[in-house]
Amino acid sequence: MAQVEATTERIIAADAETVFDALADYKEVRGKVLTGHFSEYEVREGGDGEGTLVHWKLQATSKRVRDCLLEVTEPTDGQLIEKDRNSSMVTTWTVTPAGEGKSKAVVSTLWNGAAGIGGFFEKAFAPKGLGRIYDELLRNLAAEVEK
Repeated sequence: MAQVEATTERIIAADAETVFDALADYKEVRGKVLTGHFSEYEVREGGDGEGTLVHWKLQATSKRVRDCLLEVTEPTDGQLIEKDRNSSMVTTWTVTPAGEGKSKAVVSTLWNGAAGIGGFFEKAFAPKGLGRIYDELLRNLAAEVEK
């Protein structure tokens, strides 16, 4: 079973604190910036960064739907980690300054891939597909905070 990783980044025309606060706002902002690949979004506990428990279904392909129940932590300033209780998937969001009035948002998801030929195809194609989903999400986030 190989580890599979998908990473996407975007420069956003808003300061790092504004971008991070928007990402950590699971009550209002996060649901608004999710793409059509996400459904059944529900904040079950908390709603603002550390201590949040959030649920959604992620439909990465027409056949692959992942039921996610994510625990959110903030291990360091500018970083959110979402650990899925239903799988090995861990998503790390990191927001850092990128010049005056700009920030760099990076999202990286890591999980244990399938074994055998299925794992080969997952490792080859899943990062690109998830990368496209997160690229759209970061584009939505930028539109939200650059208003």
